[in-house]
Amino acid sequence: MPSLFKMPIETLKGVGKRKAELFGKLGVDSVGALLRLYPRTYEDWSKPYTIAEAPQNAVCCVRAEIESAQPPARIRGGMMILKLVVCDGYDRMTVTFFNQKYLYDKLRDGGEFLFYGVVKKNTYSYEMSSPTVSETKKEGIHPVYPQTAGLSTKQIEAAMQQAFVLLPEKMNDPIPENILKEYHLCSLNFAIRNIHFPKSLENVERARERLAFEEMLVLQLGMARLKGGSKKAKTSLRIENDYSDEFFSFLPFEPTNAQRRAVKECIADMSAGMHPMNRLIQGDVGSGKTAVAAAVCYTAAKNGFQCAFMAPTEILATQHFNSLTGLLKDTDIKISLLTGSVTAAKKRPVYQALDSGEIDIVIGTHALISENVKFKKLGLVITDEQHRFGVAQRSALISKGENPHIMVMSATPIPRTLALMIFGDLDLSVLDELPPGRQKVDTYLIDSPKRHRAFGFLKKNIESGHQCYIVCPLVEQNETELASAEEYIDKLKNTVLGGCKTALLHGKMKAKEKDTVMSAFAAGEIDILVSTTVIEVGVNVPNATIMMIENAERFGLSQLHQLRGRVGRGSDKSYCILVSDKQSDNTRERLSVMCRTNNGFKIADEDLRLRGPGDFFGSRQHGLPELKVASISSMEILDETQEAARHILESDPELAAKEHRGLHFETQRLFAKAGGEQLQ
Repeated sequence: MPSLFKMPIETLKGVGKRKAELFGKLGVDSVGALLRLYPRTYEDWSKPYTIAEAPQNAVCCVRAEIESAQPPARIRGGMMILKLVVCDGYDRMTVTFFNQKYLYDKLRDGGEFLFYGVVKKNTYSYEMSSPTVSETKKEGIHPVYPQTAGLSTKQIEAAMQQAFVLLPEKMNDPIPENILKEYHLCSLNFAIRNIHFPKSLENVERARERLAFEEMLVLQLGMARLKGGSKKAKTSLRIENDYSDEFFSFLPFEPTNAQRRAVKECIADMSAGMHPMNRLIQGDVGSGKTAVAAAVCYTAAKNGFQCAFMAPTEILATQHFNSLTGLLKDTDIKISLLTGSVTAAKKRPVYQALDSGEIDIVIGTHALISENVKFKKLGLVITDEQHRFGVAQRSALISKGENPHIMVMSATPIPRTLALMIFGDLDLSVLDELPPGRQKVDTYLIDSPKRHRAFGFLKKNIESGHQCYIVCPLVEQNETELASAEEYIDKLKNTVLGGCKTALLHGKMKAKEKDTVMSAFAAGEIDILVSTTVIEVGVNVPNATIMMIENAERFGLSQLHQLRGRVGRGSDKSYCILVSDKQSDNTRERLSVMCRTNNGFKIADEDLRLRGPGDFFGSRQHGLPELKVASISSMEILDETQEAARHILESDPELAAKEHRGLHFETQRLFAKAGGEQLQ
């Protein structure tokens, strides 16, 4: 479907400039990209129930005729209420709508309609509140798409129906025919048509399985090709002397055995042979990865090499800078910070000192890949939370040296199967011990009615001199019911927390504004920090003892674990409160894992088991290509696609054969969105 990817989304009727911008927020800029915007779930309107047979307290579709409609009436609080009485020929049901006055004109004349919502049975009657209502000709399975403010799922569905008109009868399938047959997969044509407008839920599963297989196959082919040259690279940057024991001798604490082991493994890599180190340092929250990085940087610098340490945010880069400066304060190692907010006047001397070799270690964000940054002898590149960087950003930093040694750090525990797929070219060091003094964080799951009690608990802790985080999944209010950080902080004024000093932190703020807020919070000038997930990594405030997370079901377990890791960093007892009103068994099972264990690796295994690999890192984290369907596939697909990718690359490593051109195009498209680098 390459031609449809070149057709702008504005090609579709009713999609003007404004709506195109909204589609852009969903990653859709072309008709082809729209067709690859898959539903996040479905509403089954295909088999309407009678009122009496409708399942209790579960969403379902009921077909009934309107018997009467009371004119909209305003009730206490200014809310507008509309009540209907509907009948299916046997039983009656009261249907209530709130603040939907326009429905009265549509429904007052009666007629038969479909009502999609939750039926509640009382002693003598049936009720349904705030359902979706539609004409009976709308029976079927309806897609529900990811949304953004101003763009509803119905509008996306309407655009999708137009896109289907442009679909050719015979579509170019990127998966070769022999692989489709070997793994019993449906065609792309069948998958695209049934992922959006399925005839049955069975067809949805067939479509999902095939699209998940394609995504995982394309991901693994792309990763394998990116890694292809890493094992063959040669370097002359060899470490002659190990200074790690000297570094450990002036630490104010005793390193764990895991830290010592990881440092020895890194230095062994950098001392042996002609190939550069490629090592992943993987550890749970608080396992001491920064001290490991400092020890390796110290040894590299003492051997005459420069080190570049790249972090995904200014907050994290500044924290690493402060940590390394403190750890190396009694040495002759020179350290500098380089981020986007550093003024041009202050950057110039840093550029000069890096070029002349006066700076041993530079810590920064993507500012490190600026063309003005030149090293005299770059020997070690460290990237923290690597999955948050685009492929091109990492490559640009590495290219500033001559095959430098590479250390990747991740505080996101990754199950070994997934780690091998994502970081297959890296040797692995695991920090499986926590330094003494790390607090176990007690975690509780509550619903909205208990929020006021939770606020009282926060108030009590604040009065005893501690601080708290409250995390919301959105910055601004939109069509969904998710908590908005901006509105949330306003509502706190009318609670028991109204007298507390609060502040807002989110990713849309300028770097300087974020730093000001974080500095004030770290200094104890703020009691409650209401934030989005920008505080997921890099914030170290030992006095913060409570992490409260709204709409917890919206986050992956590993992401929740990262957020929870912001508390329990001091000597005081700490707590995490998860707030969720979702009652599904899957949601309760997922969130209860957080209450049972603080072990990040166990949580990661559960996350992978429950959600699959597609959304493992969380929808808002960048760097790894986004998988849209694979998160709902079984782990069998991971094994199958690893096998298929290996066979394809053995016979055609460049994906140049005619039958592999579609896969070549899809790898280009997937990785271009992740980091901008074109696969060769």
